[in-house]
Amino acid sequence: MLAAGAAVVTVVLWASAFVAIRHVGHEFSAGALSLGRLLVGSLLLGAMVFTRPRRWPAKGDWKPLLVCGLLWFGVYNVALNAAEQRLDAGTAAMLVNVGPLLIALLAGFLLGEGFPRQLVIGSVAAFGGVVLIGTSSSEGRAETWGVVLCVAAAVSYAIGVVSQKPLLARLPALEVTWLACTIGAISCLPFAPTLIREAGDARPATIWWVIFLGAFPTALAFTTWAFALARTSAGRMGATTYLVPPLTIFLGWLLLDESPAPLAYAGGALCLIGVAISRLKPKRTAHPADETAPAPD
Repeated sequence: MLAAGAAVVTVVLWASAFVAIRHVGHEFSAGALSLGRLLVGSLLLGAMVFTRPRRWPAKGDWKPLLVCGLLWFGVYNVALNAAEQRLDAGTAAMLVNVGPLLIALLAGFLLGEGFPRQLVIGSVAAFGGVVLIGTSSSEGRAETWGVVLCVAAAVSYAIGVVSQKPLLARLPALEVTWLACTIGAISCLPFAPTLIREAGDARPATIWWVIFLGAFPTALAFTTWAFALARTSAGRMGATTYLVPPLTIFLGWLLLDESPAPLAYAGGALCLIGVAISRLKPKRTAHPADETAPAPD
């Protein structure tokens, strides 16, 4: 139940992030927004990490940490921010959500999680919903470069999740998230002059939205994600994020006046059904020997 609750928090906050990025993108460029968001997240996560006993990574942990930090926190944020300056929030969320299929594929091969039937069926159904939304809901024209950037973000996200999963068996979720976020922030430091200049010209409300992105969709949501990921498979956890596109579409309609086509709602329902299927646990068939085994003394 705790893992499921953490996953819900993550999904809601990540959906809100797509809408906030779309809004903030009018005053902050992709790199500057990434650096600002990651700096806020790193500072808040670091404050929590250093108030409790720490378990520092072993030498062998740094390679997957660097992969996770550079790709998921660094490349993913820059690519997504740039994409949302060309695409509406809902379309970007739908395109990025090819990531869970990549996660399931990579986790099956690299982490030995295999390909459970309910995960495959659920992922295919949910991906069908994403495709249905993507072909019917966006009022704007999806620029080719924006689509390419979303696919790049999805690939970075998938590789980052798969590299993060083994670390969570050895390190606390909070520390893994803080270290990866800090690595991502360091990789974005070349955008510091742009961030300073754009922050000086931005409205105070826009700066508060950047702080929101760092505090909630980054510091809190990535921590709840890592907490839940440590307690379930990468493939099943990745499939949970198929809930993000329909929620993003709703928030985009509510806050940005981006209205999806009616057929998109059918796609959102298909996403929900796919996630429900992928979360099912296979039934265990009792062995005949188990039925005749004597009860323990």
